Amino acid sequence: MRQIVLDTETTGIDPRQGHRIIEVGCVELINRRLTGNTFHVYINPERLVEQEAIEVHGITNEYLTDKPVFRNIAQEFIDFIKGGQLVIHNAPFDVGFMDHEFAKLRGIAEIKTADICTVLDTLDLARQIHPGQKNNLDALCRRYGIDNSHREKHGALLDAEILADVYLMMTGGQTDLNLSGQASGEGGLQVETIRRLSASRNPLKIVRATADELVQHESRLDVVAKEGGSCLWRQ
Repeated sequence: MRQIVLDTETTGIDPRQGHRIIEVGCVELINRRLTGNTFHVYINPERLVEQEAIEVHGITNEYLTDKPVFRNIAQEFIDFIKGGQLVIHNAPFDVGFMDHEFAKLRGIAEIKTADICTVLDTLDLARQIHPGQKNNLDALCRRYGIDNSHREKHGALLDAEILADVYLMMTGGQTDLNLSGQASGEGGLQVETIRRLSASRNPLKIVRATADELVQHESRLDVVAKEGGSCLWRQ
């Protein structure tokens, strides 16, 4: 399974107002393993970057003047992501900009993102796993113990690398990378290393409900039952 963790930076927030992509960063995963294969490019948007956007990602108009326009990197970008599953945080934002750029490629590729890739939105995934909590990238890094202290400003490749770590942690972790092929089992299958918790680890603390909390709990179950609901605890 090939996945491409992707992030973009843009001149503003809405492609319908003529805003464009100025940076694309991609990190490749194959069978949930980071391969080290990346795609990263800065793009001349052929328009000014809004000051509010510069304050977010730090990419100035002067820096972009000698960078290629999207048309000149489009085919390489399409070839990199084609046939994979894009993993994006708040995917509608990035996909909207990508489709806006693809629509401008008259004579090169009249496509949409959905024509060449499937898309997984990690923001939707995080909301399902952690309902009612903050689920931006910084919050998820804190929740999963991922160091993003080097992230002073947003950057497409850096954010894609961080998101890859977050995604793997949210969905069960990454198996050990074995590029050399040693420790292979029968049939050429790689033997994964399983790290077990130490037996000397302190036991988990059990926090029990107080008498008052139990009374409140039963009171709430009474309300649910009165409204016709089914209470698992009373079955």
